[in-house]
Amino acid sequence: VQLQASGGGLVQAGGSLRLSCAASGLTFSKYNMGWFRQAPGKEREFVTFISWSGGTSYYTHSVKGRFTISRDNAKNTVYLQMNSLKPEDTAVYYCAAGRGLSSVASEYDYWGQGTLVTVSS
Repeated sequence: VQLQASGGGLVQAGGSLRLSCAASGLTFSKYNMGWFRQAPGKEREFVTFISWSGGTSYYTHSVKGRFTISRDNAKNTVYLQMNSLKPEDTAVYYCAAGRGLSSVASEYDYWGQGTLVTVSS
């Protein structure tokens, strides 16, 4: 199983980025997908998840209304559209695949390598 996250980079506050996570080696349409992030010196935190069908999603409070998760099961890819970015969004962003629908990192089975998002003020 491989989850390949991409799309990170340097952006000014107020800007946008779209992260992608391409999955291989698993039946993507049977897995719920999540995004987590880890800022320097901090623990990994939940950002959002989306159900296998795309019909259910949930966001942590700090990103609600700014970030949107989506998926394309035909392309085995999950996306994270990030708008109105803030310096506090700076982190390494990880995608994860799991059978449960959860905000708890330990409940995910597979993880990507992470992509760095840096938001300058």
